[in-house]
Amino acid sequence: MTPVELDNLPVVQSKPQDTPPYLGLVCITFSKQVRFRTITRTRYLQLSEEQRASTLKELYRDNLQRLDGALTFCQQYNIRLYRMSSGLFPLSDWEDEVGAGVLEEMSDDLSKIGQRASQLGIRMVLHPDQYVVLSSDSPQVVTTSIKILERHARTLDLLGLPVSSWSLMNIHGGKSQRVEQLVEVISQLPENIKSRLTLENDEYAYSASEILEVCQLTGVPLVFDAHHHICHENLDSYDDPSVTEMFYAAQQTWTNPEWQLVHISNGEEAFNDRKHSDLIIAMPSVYRQAPWIEVEAKHKEEAIAYLRSWWLLQNNF
Repeated sequence: MTPVELDNLPVVQSKPQDTPPYLGLVCITFSKQVRFRTITRTRYLQLSEEQRASTLKELYRDNLQRLDGALTFCQQYNIRLYRMSSGLFPLSDWEDEVGAGVLEEMSDDLSKIGQRASQLGIRMVLHPDQYVVLSSDSPQVVTTSIKILERHARTLDLLGLPVSSWSLMNIHGGKSQRVEQLVEVISQLPENIKSRLTLENDEYAYSASEILEVCQLTGVPLVFDAHHHICHENLDSYDDPSVTEMFYAAQQTWTNPEWQLVHISNGEEAFNDRKHSDLIIAMPSVYRQAPWIEVEAKHKEEAIAYLRSWWLLQNNF
């Protein structure tokens, strides 16, 4: 594999320094204002085929209305980035294809939601669940992972969202020390998946520099997570030089640097605690240059409001 080159990377200033990043809400609110329904596979398998279709249709319509409510919430609180739940349409990738068929029937309703998001200027992204492991040793797991991505990509298509990293699907590298396999699988993905795919560093399997190599070899953007980085490298500050270095290295993987997305979370009980805290009270200085930040904190919208107030108090913006 070609070694990762971090030195001498040009810095792209994609956002004026006096403009704060757009902060993103992750899936639901801490309050009960944004919630979604689900159904278990056990319950679903107890239904007849006719009951399955009617049950999923009612559930999907309800969740679509709740998604519309999530956009209203984001509009009300000036949140320009929303991460949709990967379980928004449960069992839509199930092998009987009943859910997939129901979504196709609802295509007009889905497209209206996508149009509304565009009109409101709200960027919608998605993070498939942990079962997507493109680097697995099991061909069946890889096949299933691609099927899950295909279903999510089709849902984004039905919403009328762009086939690009603007409407990204973000995943982790999966099984460690599988760079070559990961690159090979990604290179063979259908265009409506690959064009939306982003990769994220994690605390265990893939460091920021390791996943950067995959991104450089595949042309897939890197979503840099500073907290995962400090946990993986056992660092004691978000302003460690490697955080800045990796932020700008990740920026170079985005064809449009103004679309660069990063993640922030804080440790719950200690600085490099992997469990997320309620609020965000520490932030890498370089994140002032980030156009888009997903706030991964337990108190969701309260964490976004706190972070905005904190920035104002610190005279950062």
